[in-house]
Amino acid sequence: MTAVQPTPLPGAVTDRPDGSVTRALLAGGVAAGPLFAIVSLAQAFTREGFDLTRHPLSMLATGDLGWLQIATFLLSGALTVAGALGLRRAMRGTPGGTWAPRLILVSGVAMAAAGVFVMDAGDGFPAGTPLGQTGTLSRHALMHMIAGSIAFTALIAACFVLGRHFSRAGRPGFAAASRVSGLIFAVGDGWAMSGGRAGSLTLAVGAITAMTWVAVTSADKRAALR
Repeated sequence: MTAVQPTPLPGAVTDRPDGSVTRALLAGGVAAGPLFAIVSLAQAFTREGFDLTRHPLSMLATGDLGWLQIATFLLSGALTVAGALGLRRAMRGTPGGTWAPRLILVSGVAMAAAGVFVMDAGDGFPAGTPLGQTGTLSRHALMHMIAGSIAFTALIAACFVLGRHFSRAGRPGFAAASRVSGLIFAVGDGWAMSGGRAGSLTLAVGAITAMTWVAVTSADKRAALR
């Protein structure tokens, strides 16, 4: 008996026989983390008044050049969403192949939302802003914090799900790297939330580590399609 292949729904995106659609989506996941890290850190070390030990990277969205960080959030979020869709295709039917892409998708959407809602200026940045924290958060700053918390939680969870995925696939090195990336981010986030010294620095290190690992995973899955 000949198997009948299901007919794609109208407007559905289907992969080509050579997997080019999946590879294109995964390329977004490869680019998202490095883009965010390079643009954010370049600003962190060059913009007047910014101190990475006191100011979160999100604060770069304030001031005259704030549009650059806003665009970075939006573009990195969109690329993360594309990467998540690519991972869903590449990991279909494998352990963790459902939840890892879903969590990365949530992280990407929340990252883009964090670009829409900008945090308040404060503690000496942008240059000329009084030192210290403002008494109350604006509505958009509160929404930024909520979006950021969702993005962080989803990305940390995704790293641990990827750890299970690689462990079940018999790749202990990748499994360990996944879990360590999630742990670094979780510790950095927790330290920042507790008000620990240089908490914004530990948060930045954790976020960039986890985003970089998603980029590595996307590159690995993309290479396996060739």
